[in-house]
Amino acid sequence: MPLPLSLTVRTESWPIAGAFSISRGAKTEARVVVAELNDGRHRGRGECVPYARYDETVKGVIEALGTVGQKLAFGLDRKTLQAELPAGAARNALDCAFWDLEAKRAGRPAYELAGLPVPHALTTAYTISLGTPEAMADAAGAASARKLLKIKLGGAGDAARIAAVRAAAPQSELIVDANEGWTADNLAANLAACAEAGVTLVEQPLPADDDAALAAIRRPMAVCADESVHDRASLAGLANRYDAVNIKLDKTGGLTEALAMAAEAERLGFGIMIGCMVATSLAMAPAMLVAQRARVVDLDGALLLAKDRPDGLRYEGSLVHPPTSRLWG
Repeated sequence: MPLPLSLTVRTESWPIAGAFSISRGAKTEARVVVAELNDGRHRGRGECVPYARYDETVKGVIEALGTVGQKLAFGLDRKTLQAELPAGAARNALDCAFWDLEAKRAGRPAYELAGLPVPHALTTAYTISLGTPEAMADAAGAASARKLLKIKLGGAGDAARIAAVRAAAPQSELIVDANEGWTADNLAANLAACAEAGVTLVEQPLPADDDAALAAIRRPMAVCADESVHDRASLAGLANRYDAVNIKLDKTGGLTEALAMAAEAERLGFGIMIGCMVATSLAMAPAMLVAQRARVVDLDGALLLAKDRPDGLRYEGSLVHPPTSRLWG
C-alpha cells in the first residue's frame, strides 16, 4: 500500500550574475517555487518560475499548489494531476516532483520510467542580454568560444545589435529571441539583418496575438514560436506561421505534457527547441529528457545565476550533462 504523501511548497530567490535583460524589462534575481513531495522514506522535488507574461505570480502558484495538495490524501497522482491544474508553472513544479518521487521509489532513473534512452550531454545556448550594441558585443566577445549564442533583441536598433554581436563572435552559431518585440512593419528588415549576420533561428518576433504576418512573408531562417505556443492544444494554430516550437516545462505544465507535446510537434512537422526560464538546475533537470530530441537546446538558466544549488547540473563550457539522482530523477 502506498505511503501517505505530504506536500511542502516554498519560494526561493537566487541572485543573477549581473542582470538579465529582454524586451520586456530586466531582473537581478530568479524567484522560484519548489514543490516537495515526501512519503517518509522518499522525497521528490520540482521547481517552477511563475511568469507575469502569463498572469502568474508567486503567491498565485503557491495557493494553487496548496489547494491541489489537499487532494493527495484522496489519491492524487501524476496522471490525475493533469486534469486538476491547467498548463503552467504550478503544475510543472508538482508534475516534476511526482516524476522525481516515482524514480526514487522505483530505484530507477526517470528516463527509464518514461521509456526513453539513456540521455547524453548536449550543447546549450548561452544568452546575451539585450543592451546597447557595444555592451552586447562585449558580452558576445567574452562568450565567443561557445558554440551557440542566444541573442536577446526586441527594440529599435536591432540591426546594429546583431551586426555587432556577429563581429564579436564570428565562429558562434547565433539564434535570436525578440520576445514579441518586433512589429509587422519592421519584421522583414529585422529578419534581413539577422540573415545578413548568419542567424539560424529567430524566436517569437511578433506578439503572440498579432503574428499573422509571419504567414505572409518569406522567412529567410527558421522562425520559432515561444509565447505563441504552450501545450499540445496550441500547436494546430501555428501552421504556416512557424517552423519550430519552443517547449518550456513552465508553459506545458511539466514533463508529462512536454514529452507528449514534443511527439505531437514532430508529427506535425515542427522542429523542436527546448527552453527554460532563469532558474536553478532543479528546473533544468527534467527538461534534459525532452532536450534529447531537440534541434536547439537552451538550458542555460542555471549558468546565468551567481550560484546554483548543490548537486546542480554539470556544465563544461556550453556542454550540459544530464542530472544525477542527487539532484532529480
